Amino acid sequence: MTFHSIKPADLTENIFTLISKDWFLMSAEKEGRVNPMTVAWATAGILWQKPVVMCAVRPERFTREFLDSSDVFSLTVFDNSFRKILGYCGTVSGRDQDKVKEAGLTVAHAGEVPYYEECRMALLCRKLCVTPLKEEDFLGDHVFTEKWYGGENHADGTGGGYHLLYIAEITDILVKES
Repeated sequence: MTFHSIKPADLTENIFTLISKDWFLMSAEKEGRVNPMTVAWATAGILWQKPVVMCAVRPERFTREFLDSSDVFSLTVFDNSFRKILGYCGTVSGRDQDKVKEAGLTVAHAGEVPYYEECRMALLCRKLCVTPLKEEDFLGDHVFTEKWYGGENHADGTGGGYHLLYIAEITDILVKES
C-alpha cells in the first residue's frame, strides 16, 4: 500500500475522534532508534497561523528523551485491528524493550520523520515549542490536579509528573490509499 499527502486543512476526519477514540502513536527517533508512545491527551487547531497539535507527555516518559533529541515526530493512526498494539505501546516502557519490534511495526520515513507502514494515517510534525505545566498554573479546584498528578504514574492516566506540552506544526498528513 502507498500513502498520499494531504494538507492539514483537507483533513475530513473528526480530530476529536482521532485523539480520544482512535488514539495516536507518538514517535520520534534518536540515534537511529524509534520509540512509540500511545497518546490520547492532545488537541489540534491553529496557533501562530499554523496548523498545530499539542500533546501532553509526562517528564518521566522514555519517549521524552526521543522527543527532546529531535525536531520532528509523527502521530500515527491505526485501524481497530491494532488496538491491542496501541494498548501495549501505552503501558510498556521502551527502556525495557524495543516496542517497535515487539509490536511488529515497520518503520518508514518521510524525510526525517518516522512513521509506520501499518498505520492508516500519519501526521508529520515539527516542534515549535515545549512548555511545562506547573501546579501553580492551574486555576480553581485543586482536587482536579491531585487526581492527575503526584505519586506513581498509572495506566489510567492518574499520578506522575506534570505534563510537558509539545506544540508542533503539522507539516503534512499522509493517508494510506485503499
